[in-house]
Amino acid sequence: MPNVTAFSELLAGAEHSAVHLEMRDSYGIAGEAEEFEQFQRTGVHPDLDPEGVGWSGWVSMIRSAVARGVVVRRARIVSEPVTEYIRYEHAGTVVNLAAGEQVRWLPRRHASDLALPGNDFWLFDGRIVRFNHFTGDGASAGPEMCEDPAVAKLCADAFEAVWERAVPHEQYTV
Repeated sequence: MPNVTAFSELLAGAEHSAVHLEMRDSYGIAGEAEEFEQFQRTGVHPDLDPEGVGWSGWVSMIRSAVARGVVVRRARIVSEPVTEYIRYEHAGTVVNLAAGEQVRWLPRRHASDLALPGNDFWLFDGRIVRFNHFTGDGASAGPEMCEDPAVAKLCADAFEAVWERAVPHEQYTV
């Protein structure tokens, strides 16, 4: 999950849209490590309750934004066959949907001719970009904010191109 403090302020300020493009096949976020290990052992996502403690902050933020009329969309570009981490994300996406997000998946082979930024990002109202940087092993290397209109346009165009080709979560199987 993103840095909740900084992310919550950006989402609270969004008026129309918040889009998230994820392009890695594996993440190594410390806060997810135990849950991901449990998923690897059992094949079952251990926390799919949107009302549960682990999701309460995230679900509340997304629901609040959606209630204000903000459209929240997430697209994930993934290699196939998918990694165990993507299986874990796919299983947990039911919580994103319950919160009010729209989620789509794009097989990487269908993204080869798209111009994409070098990092995952959130884009708020088409003008504020929050890049998510990661280390080689997938740990968070911190966010970077950008309000350069040209960069925001690149991210908006990239997201829309991915979204147009991507498969809705309900139709994408891993």
